[in-house]
Amino acid sequence: MVLYTETMKLMRIKYYLVVLSVLAIDLITKLIVRGSLGNGRVVEIIPGYLRFSYVSNSGVAFGFFDSLQSFWKPYILAGMAVVALAVIIVYSARMPRDRILLQLALAITMGGILGNFIDRIIRGYVIDFIEFHIHESFYWPNFNVADSAITIGIALLLLDTLMHPTMEEVAEQ
Repeated sequence: MVLYTETMKLMRIKYYLVVLSVLAIDLITKLIVRGSLGNGRVVEIIPGYLRFSYVSNSGVAFGFFDSLQSFWKPYILAGMAVVALAVIIVYSARMPRDRILLQLALAITMGGILGNFIDRIIRGYVIDFIEFHIHESFYWPNFNVADSAITIGIALLLLDTLMHPTMEEVAEQ
C-alpha cells in the first residue's frame, strides 16, 4: 500500500511537470516570437505550407471571436479559462491515477490553457504565430503552442474516452 501511494505521488508530480513544461514552451516561444517577429517580419519554415508570423489575437483559439469587440471580452475569456482549469483539476482528482492517458491529456490541456491565460492577463491578447497554409489557396488561422497543446490534449481525452467508455471515479476517502 505504501509503495502504491508513493507511486501515485510520483505520477502526480510527473503530471505537474507536464503542465509546467507545456506552459514554459508556450511562454518561451511567444517571447522569442514577440522579440523577433513583432516588427512584421515573416519566416518561411516550409515554403508554401508553414511560416511564422506575429499576430495579436484577442479572441480564443485559432482567432475565433477575435473580431468581436467588447470591454468585457478579456475578462470573460479569462474567467472561462479559470472555470476550465477548475473543472480539469476537480475531474483529474476524481479520476483514477492509473488512467495515464487521461491524466496526461488533462495535464497537456491545462498547460495550454494556462499559457493563453497568462498572455491574456499580461497583454490583453494572445500571441499567435504559427501559420499553416497551402500555397495561396488555403489559410488556417494563426495559432500558438498553447492552442496546439489544448487541441492535442482534447484529442488524447477523446482517445481515452474511447478506450474507457464507462465512468470510473476514485472512491471518496
